[in-house]
Amino acid sequence: MANNEINALGRNAAYQLANVTKTPPQYGALTPKWLARVLEFKGLEAGIYRVNRVVEGDTPLDALCGQDPKKVDIPQGYIEYETKPREYRLSSISTIINVDTKVQDVYSAPYDQTREQLALAVESLKERQESQIVNSDDYGLLKNAAEGQRIQSRYGRPMPDDLDELLTKVWKEPSFFLAHPRAIAAFERECTRRGVPPASVNVAGGTFIAWRGVPLIPTDKLFVDGLKNPTAKTGKTNILLIRTGEAKRGVIGLYQTGVPNEQSRGLSVRFRGIDDNGVASYLLSVYCSAAILSDDAVAVLEDVEVGDYYDYTQNPV
Repeated sequence: MANNEINALGRNAAYQLANVTKTPPQYGALTPKWLARVLEFKGLEAGIYRVNRVVEGDTPLDALCGQDPKKVDIPQGYIEYETKPREYRLSSISTIINVDTKVQDVYSAPYDQTREQLALAVESLKERQESQIVNSDDYGLLKNAAEGQRIQSRYGRPMPDDLDELLTKVWKEPSFFLAHPRAIAAFERECTRRGVPPASVNVAGGTFIAWRGVPLIPTDKLFVDGLKNPTAKTGKTNILLIRTGEAKRGVIGLYQTGVPNEQSRGLSVRFRGIDDNGVASYLLSVYCSAAILSDDAVAVLEDVEVGDYYDYTQNPV
């Protein structure tokens, strides 16, 4: 009986000759740097930024008001400054990238191995910089907000009333809210339940929901239970409201100007040489900080529950 089986070129064999289309390295941890886009920055020449403030008081300088002809003595004095103002010193975030020159020479098509390694390292440093601006013990916005600018959520989940109270703390030209994406989703649920869905606004090339005209900017640097990407259904986080800009006496990011081999704002990439084993080394450094120019430039809504859904069966109204 004749063998009717057909022998055909199979997929596994054909794969050996295929010209495979490749992508550049994909780094899933990278996030949109919205904070860097919406926060105003100031370059420093000496790495130190001193915030001089006036001594607090209801009337820092007495003045003559009215047209009483009997009162001719004009008050005299001057406005007192704090004698020990806060100074912000730039912190350094650094890393070293090593690339074997043999790998660079042989395997740099279609993508330059050194360029890809440096690009990923730069993005990684920027991620760390953004996290430090939010969470640093020294200058982070979350931990350096004044005690009087901190409030607790009313019912755990973020309510429109909570954000309204934040607005009473930063009422002089607030720039944006900053929150974890899960906190924003929890707030949207509460707005939907109340029948007041938030509007959308365009900021820095992105579209965000807004409350009272102030955009809610997402960031995973405001952790949920200490995690960037929590897997638990519930968890607590914080929401910031920020006024930004030096002219508005708000929050500004700080960086060093004129660093050698500067690639972007305050970030340098320096070639360190090639060792005896043919390994090329690159030092990457970014010098950064953030300054709160006035206490009322930042407010914090604390202990925000991101997974507490409203129970319609027990509370139908």
